[in-house]
Amino acid sequence: MTERIVHPLEPVYDENSRVLVLGTMPSPKSREYGFYYSHPQNRFWRILADLYELSLPKTNDEKRAILLSHRIALWDVLKSCVIEGADDGSIREPVPNDIAALLARTRIHTVFTTGSKAAALYRRLCLKDTGIAAVALPSTSPANCRFYSYEKLLDAYRILRAAAESSRTLS
Repeated sequence: MTERIVHPLEPVYDENSRVLVLGTMPSPKSREYGFYYSHPQNRFWRILADLYELSLPKTNDEKRAILLSHRIALWDVLKSCVIEGADDGSIREPVPNDIAALLARTRIHTVFTTGSKAAALYRRLCLKDTGIAAVALPSTSPANCRFYSYEKLLDAYRILRAAAESSRTLS
């Protein structure tokens, strides 16, 4: 079903955040559960847990704690759009979140996007205002499993940990 979605989730960040990870728009499952990357087959939380040698987080509070304790902020490129289910390829009429304002009130030095659609939308809609080029990471979506094995995906995300632990940009 195609519908206009207005982003229902607040960005996750605090004064210690150094990197920002941006998806496109929360999936129906993420909106249902009230937190980012909540589809059971999405590999985002498993990747973060393995990057930091932690147990897989089960609750939204545990997910938030992993992000904040490792200086990672999380949000999405879009404030609203017309989309069919969770299909990023169906996005029309995109309206960006004010990412520049978030960056201005934090010490975030590196921006990452998850998936090619988030990267393209960020470049087109946000880069001129933020002035920070995003590092495009592969999607953790279950739809991307045939292109990225878990091991290849985990390896691609190692740059996220390196950037979060650094005091300056790696781009």
